[in-house]
Amino acid sequence: MRQITASELMEALNSDRPPVLIDVREDYEHEDFNIGGSNIPLGEILRHAQEIPGDETVVVYCKRGIRSAIAIQRLQEKYGFTNLLNLQGGIMEWPV
Repeated sequence: MRQITASELMEALNSDRPPVLIDVREDYEHEDFNIGGSNIPLGEILRHAQEIPGDETVVVYCKRGIRSAIAIQRLQEKYGFTNLLNLQGGIMEWPV
């Protein structure tokens, strides 16, 4: 599974082609704090796979990087996604 660090993501977000962000935490967690993007909780990720672009870089994140890794694994196994990156350490690594 490909990873991206918080500092690499910050740089990518400021580029000409920023990645798509997907937060797989629960709604209440996303509302409390997020770094942008869509909120698709882990339990719903497969039902919403058609909403995830297959032709752009997509960074999947959660609190510590565990749920996002599970989401990526499920999406890769079921739908063959090859464009997904896991935010290493999750948003706990994001500078506030």
